[in-house]
Amino acid sequence: MGLFGKKKVDPVDVAQAQRLREQQEIEAEFLKGITTLRDLIAPSSLEIQSGYFRLGTKYGRTLYIYGYPRQIYTGWLSPVINIDEVIDVSMFVYPVESQVVLNNLRKKVGQLEASVSINAERGKVRDPGLEAAIRDAEELRDQIQVGAERFFRFGLYITMYADSLDELGFVQHKIETILGQQLVFSKVASSQQEQGLNSTVPQMADQLQIRRNMNTGAISSSFPFTSADLTQEKGILYGINMHNNGLVIFDRYSLENANMVVFAKSGAGKSFTVKLEALRSMMTGAEVIIIDPENEYQRLSDAVGGSYIRLSLNSETRINPFDLPRVIDADDADDALRTNLITLHGLLRLMLGGAQLMPNGTTMSALSPTEEADLDQALIDTYARAGITSDPLTHNSQPPTINDLYETLLHMNGSGPQLAQRLRKYTTGTFAGVFSQQSNIDINNPMVVFNIRDLEDELRPVAMYIILNHIWNKTRSDQRKRMLIVDEAWQLMKYEDSANFLFSLSKRARKYYLGLTTISQDVEDFMSSKMGRAIVANSSMQLLLKQSTSAVDVLADVFKLTEEEKKRLANFPVGQGLFFAGQNHVHIQVIASATEQQLITTNPQQVEALLNTVAPAAAQTANDLTPSAQQQLM
Repeated sequence: MGLFGKKKVDPVDVAQAQRLREQQEIEAEFLKGITTLRDLIAPSSLEIQSGYFRLGTKYGRTLYIYGYPRQIYTGWLSPVINIDEVIDVSMFVYPVESQVVLNNLRKKVGQLEASVSINAERGKVRDPGLEAAIRDAEELRDQIQVGAERFFRFGLYITMYADSLDELGFVQHKIETILGQQLVFSKVASSQQEQGLNSTVPQMADQLQIRRNMNTGAISSSFPFTSADLTQEKGILYGINMHNNGLVIFDRYSLENANMVVFAKSGAGKSFTVKLEALRSMMTGAEVIIIDPENEYQRLSDAVGGSYIRLSLNSETRINPFDLPRVIDADDADDALRTNLITLHGLLRLMLGGAQLMPNGTTMSALSPTEEADLDQALIDTYARAGITSDPLTHNSQPPTINDLYETLLHMNGSGPQLAQRLRKYTTGTFAGVFSQQSNIDINNPMVVFNIRDLEDELRPVAMYIILNHIWNKTRSDQRKRMLIVDEAWQLMKYEDSANFLFSLSKRARKYYLGLTTISQDVEDFMSSKMGRAIVANSSMQLLLKQSTSAVDVLADVFKLTEEEKKRLANFPVGQGLFFAGQNHVHIQVIASATEQQLITTNPQQVEALLNTVAPAAAQTANDLTPSAQQQLM
């Protein structure tokens, strides 16, 4: 204690207390800093130059729009919005009081009319620009006066990003070219790149303040979401538009035809995409018919209560290729027999060996002209013996079978007996049964799947041909909204007759409200065929998922892809691709819900995980049942 009872202050304690307070303040500021959003999203560095800026490892540059043509049209900004580059676009719209605009327009019209009068007094040639300005100003005055138009100040800025200055210059050239084609002029914000960046980041700050007068009509044409992003009021969801994150919602039946081709390498997601489309199309009332060569659609069919028809030499399923359609249209009824005879000619050529491709590029038929003539007469006689003639009233009789054709050929003169011997393996030989008896299937179900996995390789093209003909006959006799999915269609394209039949189906499907979906992973074989290219040309929708390197050049030639699209086509991740619909195409990401994913996935790991999840749950459910209920299940 001192003389007056006060405690002596130790300078060391004061210094320690001061340091403690400073440390606490620093820690508080640090904690405050790391919890703000700005610190979380801020780049590692920011460097500002006169003509560009560097944001971390990215280079950027801001343009501003300063000039517009006299007239501008809706969607003029769409090419810039959908450009395949990384850009930020900012629009600033400032409303102006109508009375202020009217006062300024009145003064402006007076000045323009005075200029016209002075030119006339001096004998100068009339100035069309002045006259157009007067008309525009007067028209705008009238519209604003009655409240049909309003007036705005409009600022438009574009900031582009790239990995290098050279790439940044290339992107700038692309954007300036797009704008220049529409007489819209832009400039680099020289020495104002910081203000340009601040004007295009999402913080509502117009630091460039470069604006242009616009009325309601003109400013509405700059609406940024008018891109052709394949979004319709009705249809199904196909996926996400990777250009602008919009939804690809489309109705394939709204196009000139509802045909679609899907090309992808194995594992790229083509079956997944098609199954997803089929599932969602059923919600809109469409029936779905599928030719399944690899047993990929059974789980989906079971989930929606569809009919799953398994075709094999050991199954009880039968399809008679001699069936005639029960057509309603009188014109079609007259041609029903003749059309089926032509189809049977192609089928029998396929069954007897198919057309062979010769080294010189021509094809050699499996039948000679004499054999063709004898076969034609045998087919007519076979139908006649069953009581079926060109008269539509006879078409309700029970049709003949291949066995009947065999008997007819066997008792004919000429080449008939030889043709019968070649056909015998389908009647009493190895392949007998499945296509030599009366049909016993019914495809009156919202989803019907024909499984041909267990058929021998030699019989698969024949089976696909017969199934397609059976479906076509059903489609003609009962017209309704349907989708026909032909998976692994390259197997049909190997033979001229089956390729011609598939092409004929694609041409005529629209008339009967049928959408044909053709899927193939063997792009080279499919596109090397004249009929294959014709099928693609006759399909209003195409989906190109990830391709092998060898297939990219083929598809680029057919679809006129850009170099960037070619490069991406070989490197797309699973589920991404190019989606063509009519004249538009977008980069799409196919998406599915968790429930849809379980129903349609073909990934072995996901399928195994699903089974491991379902089996214990089913076992637990069985254990929870009463003993009497368990006994009933057994």
